Amino acid sequence: MEINEGTNRFFMTDHLGSDIAEVTYTPSGDNVIAIDHTFVAPAYRGRHIARQLIDAVVEKARRENKKIVPVCSYAQVLFARVRDYRDVLYKD
Repeated sequence: MEINEGTNRFFMTDHLGSDIAEVTYTPSGDNVIAIDHTFVAPAYRGRHIARQLIDAVVEKARRENKKIVPVCSYAQVLFARVRDYRDVLYKD
């Protein structure tokens, strides 16, 4: 499955074009984005799709020299576990 980018979101669709997963984020100032929602349809869970979508946001933040505030619970857990994300984690 391919990751698509929309306005303030990354998402995946099934073969019919229906959304099966998404991560949304909100700009929070000039150099910060907040990941505020992650969803994967039940039939697609357990395939690391949410992680791939978070990775897409992390790569976007790196390209744009931005930091990330993980607001949704999944993003918070992932940012606590994945050392590779520390360079984009927003710190007060």
